Amino acid sequence: MQQTIENLPTTAGVYQYFSNLGTLLYIGKAKNLKNRVRSYFKFTPNFRINDSLTHRIQRMLSESVRLEYIVVESEEDALILENSLIKQLKPKYNILLRDDKTYPYIYIDETQPFGRFEITRKVINKKNISYYGPFPTGARDLLNAIYDIYPLVQKKGSIKGKKACLYYQIKKCLAPCEGKVEIKEYQKLIKSAKNDIKNRKNLISKLKKRMLFLAESERFEEAVVSRDMIKSISSLTISSRLDLANNINLDIFAILKIEDRGVVVKLFMRDGKIISRTISYFRETHIFELNEAYKQVLLEFYLQDTPYVPKEILVADNFEDKDDMANLISKKLGKQVSIKNPKIGSKKRLIDIAMKNAEELLRVKDKDFYVEQDVANLFNLSRIPYRVETFDNSHLQGVAIVGGMVVWDNNGWDKKSYRRYNLTSRDETGQTKELLKRRVEKFENEGSPDLWILDGGVANLNIAYKILLEKGINLDVIAIAKEKIDTKAHRAKGLAKDIIYTKDNILKLDATDTRLQWVQRHRDEAHRYAIKYHQEKKRLEDKNISLLSKKGIAIATIKRLLNYFGTFEAIEKASYDEIKQVTNITVATSLKNR
Repeated sequence: MQQTIENLPTTAGVYQYFSNLGTLLYIGKAKNLKNRVRSYFKFTPNFRINDSLTHRIQRMLSESVRLEYIVVESEEDALILENSLIKQLKPKYNILLRDDKTYPYIYIDETQPFGRFEITRKVINKKNISYYGPFPTGARDLLNAIYDIYPLVQKKGSIKGKKACLYYQIKKCLAPCEGKVEIKEYQKLIKSAKNDIKNRKNLISKLKKRMLFLAESERFEEAVVSRDMIKSISSLTISSRLDLANNINLDIFAILKIEDRGVVVKLFMRDGKIISRTISYFRETHIFELNEAYKQVLLEFYLQDTPYVPKEILVADNFEDKDDMANLISKKLGKQVSIKNPKIGSKKRLIDIAMKNAEELLRVKDKDFYVEQDVANLFNLSRIPYRVETFDNSHLQGVAIVGGMVVWDNNGWDKKSYRRYNLTSRDETGQTKELLKRRVEKFENEGSPDLWILDGGVANLNIAYKILLEKGINLDVIAIAKEKIDTKAHRAKGLAKDIIYTKDNILKLDATDTRLQWVQRHRDEAHRYAIKYHQEKKRLEDKNISLLSKKGIAIATIKRLLNYFGTFEAIEKASYDEIKQVTNITVATSLKNR
């Protein structure tokens, strides 16, 4: 490795440290590769690790036996490549601040005479679009409240109709489609609605009046809906005496770490008021540097298709790559954006608000956070398992073979990310390989989780690690299996014991252990999801078998066709000659109606 370091170029690039097992340990970027990497070592009187480095960096370097690097044209390219590789490959010692969500905005097309408010997470490619947000939570409730209070055009297609619809009849729309409202009158409503989106106290006051009216009218279900809207919209607001008179727009970021955990706080100020806040926790597993943390957070947030970015971003720390990040974001957005770390004045007070929020969040014990942290500690995971993918296979004697993946994403089950897999392998080992390989292929575009949980024992665990090693991905994996007595799973109610397999240990935990119960919840959800899909597919296959049987085709012949073509859809698409080759002329004629 010493020779590689001495021959490094002086250009910008990304460097990677590997262990003797080929495990990727750490990824970093540099303006000058040679100078940056050399700073990790001392060369006289002999080559050794620089003893002035932090203990964790020294530990990482002591495990490193190989250095690789990628040369790029500019430091901006190095920033993007470094962030992309960390997300995709999850090096053992890099901290990973996961927050790859896009936040919803409420928008309106100002060119429409009878416009309507909608939600978007991306830039709308039209002129004269006004955005309000972002709203990490409560955007849908805020939008519904606007339509509950104001008789605006409720549906996109309504304005194109020639006749007033049900919304007009229930006094939820003024029927501009029939010319029952003038443009000026409608625009006054739009102006008031915009004001309520910005100043939500007015909207909440109107909702409370509506809730009381509904309750007094004994329309209790509708009153409950209004109550829930009020609660959701109220949670968007951050209590603060600071209210800037000048209609300034700012994004404020603060990162705070205590002991082995930390939090990222983002505040969004629009028109001089803080309109929303979002938070994300992290666990310091190995090497934590504020510079690396801010780079990840800002790149994750601003390199996406963000509908609106203010001209000024405030950060709580003056990190090393601040100016380079500002240049990169400016180029991406096509407008000048500055990143500042204010020391005095009203903007410093905004930073103080963000930091006080961070301190309070870390002070208050979050039950779910601590369970996940305890899980990470017990199983020696490289990071807190905020995003977890859990897998299970299901079949009945080789029929309707399927796999299922369920996803937990910090706030609960992310059902939009659940995946179903039709599997072709006939044995358990092959099914697990097929399932995990297909999932890994999507990591480049979809990103990888913090943890895989597999239903099964050490064999499945080894399969997973082999697949990940082949792809150069550093991802924690655990497997959970039932304790077996005389080769049968021990399922006695209240006595069943599950065994957890990790890379280093086999753990038998008490049935009341919250960490075991956490893993069991994930396993049970994956099992439920896979079983449900298997049952659906089995019913469909039974129906198809029944249809083929009615054509006089024997069950054994159907199985032969399935073994050859894989699915009933493939059998249906197969040609006469293909079916004749697999079976005989009689079957081919029957299937193709010859």
